[in-house]
Amino acid sequence: MALVQHLGLGRRKRAVARVFLRPGTGKITVNGREFENYFPSPAARAVIKQPLLATETVDKFDILINADGGGPLGQAGAAKLGIARALLEFNIELRGKLKELGFLTRDAREHERKKYGQKGARKRFQFSKR
Repeated sequence: MALVQHLGLGRRKRAVARVFLRPGTGKITVNGREFENYFPSPAARAVIKQPLLATETVDKFDILINADGGGPLGQAGAAKLGIARALLEFNIELRGKLKELGFLTRDAREHERKKYGQKGARKRFQFSKR
């Protein structure tokens, strides 16, 4: 018997998330850890579950997420896009609902690099006249 799984790749800021949807009971694993342990923030957990709640598939799949780079909310945003893309691979008829709610749109806002002679990307060192 072959393993049935649907793949989705999501990106947000510097974070990348590879999502594997497998038929199951709704268990979510991130980088080999429990979902609740990896994302202690309720906001990040809510972001990840949005596409599943919208398509009413919360308890139909076990989800395996490999997240890399960025911070917790960037990884959560990347996982959200990855789950939405994997759901499309599972059933193309979900496209209308996911697109309407904006889950298939890649957030293009990228991290801006630090510039030389400055404290960060935009912030300068304090100016001293004398």
